Amino acid sequence: MLPEAFTDRMQEMLSAEEYQAFLKSYGEPKKQALRLNPLKGDSGRFLELCPFSLTRVPWEENGYYFDSEDRPGKHPFHEAGVYYIQEASAMAPVPFLAAKPGERILDLCAAPGGKSTQIAAAMQGEGILVCNEYNRKRAEILAENIERMGVANAIVVNHDSAQLSELFPGYFDRILVDAPCSGEGMFRKNEEAVTEWSPENVELCAERQDEILDQAAIMLHDGGRLVYSTCTFAPAEDEGSVQRFLDRHPEFSLLSVKVPEGMEPGRKEWAEGGSDELSKTIRLWPHKLMGEGHFLAVLQKEGYNEKEERPSRYGYATPAREKDYEAYLAFQKEHLRRNREGIPVLFGDQLYLLPKGAPALKGLRVLRAGLHLGTLKKNRFEPGHALALSLKKDEFEPVCNLTVGEGFAEKYLRGETFETKGAPSWNLITIEGYSLGFGKNANGIMKNHYPKGLRKNW
Repeated sequence: MLPEAFTDRMQEMLSAEEYQAFLKSYGEPKKQALRLNPLKGDSGRFLELCPFSLTRVPWEENGYYFDSEDRPGKHPFHEAGVYYIQEASAMAPVPFLAAKPGERILDLCAAPGGKSTQIAAAMQGEGILVCNEYNRKRAEILAENIERMGVANAIVVNHDSAQLSELFPGYFDRILVDAPCSGEGMFRKNEEAVTEWSPENVELCAERQDEILDQAAIMLHDGGRLVYSTCTFAPAEDEGSVQRFLDRHPEFSLLSVKVPEGMEPGRKEWAEGGSDELSKTIRLWPHKLMGEGHFLAVLQKEGYNEKEERPSRYGYATPAREKDYEAYLAFQKEHLRRNREGIPVLFGDQLYLLPKGAPALKGLRVLRAGLHLGTLKKNRFEPGHALALSLKKDEFEPVCNLTVGEGFAEKYLRGETFETKGAPSWNLITIEGYSLGFGKNANGIMKNHYPKGLRKNW
């Protein structure tokens, strides 16, 4: 049921033999994958416990295919943020971004959060990650996934790219533009993508991509890296978008990168006025690897990426006064084994911790200001769910560890109480050592503090 205009174009692009192999791939089962989250701890420990059948994804060190009969989304490990369910080809762009701890990185079109959380894992909790999504509802989903995966150094915002570039000129070391596109690479995975496709939409997407890339160029610091990606086969949105960008921005060039087996170079003949440089772009084809269709390009801005001061338009965030969050400091002294570095900020009675060096939030529509520590109430502090998910088991005292198969984790995720031991106190609830949320021991009954909006009916 593929659109005729789409198949006609693909037939023109590919040889007769390759076109038949391409069509055949649509009759094959889609490959499902997940990506382990190193922010939650040792991946080797999870692989020992793993209840699923896993096979490595070649281009992502933490990526694994799972069998169709597995249901990783219905397991407590998923709610603990131990992994993110992500299509394998969608994991390909971020390794080329080469994110490092301590950098300033922007995921410009970030929802639902797969690539943002992948970047966060590479940053190891150090530096500033700005995750932006123009659509408000999708931005809310993005914020939820950032929280579930225990990311502490991300600021989630809701802007169009032009608004953002006014606030952050020359600010970021690296930018990912996983651009809104016509979604041709998702036809096998998502039937809705087929019904929404049209040649006119391809043209609209290409125009939108030009605008987004121009704004990204403004926000990238000299010497910085920009990775552009789509999940479409349309040349106008792939090689064409890159060539038009290079024509408009001679300060950028394509980088030669080592390409994993199964991926192929882009073709200059598929772009109007295409240069030989387009052979440095990368295509992922569903008939040549275990994944859906994807395209990516790695671009660098000329100049030297110095580490000098680079404030945003409104400078740096100002910390709250200690006297305004004394209840948290008492909680921290009693329960936390590691004091977190960052900038404490208050929004009413909600306490957040921004990453070190974070920009002032003036002018930003912020959905998540770093790590939500919790709520300041009269003479006490109630820790937030995000704080729990960001902790490792040895960073909090006391811990109530649940094990797979006993049913207590499922009870907790349903919002139920359960019997426990120990003195009355806040507890970090873990599943096989992975943080899951908070509970409060009240005379041998663990009161449930798993957020009501997240509770399951398993």
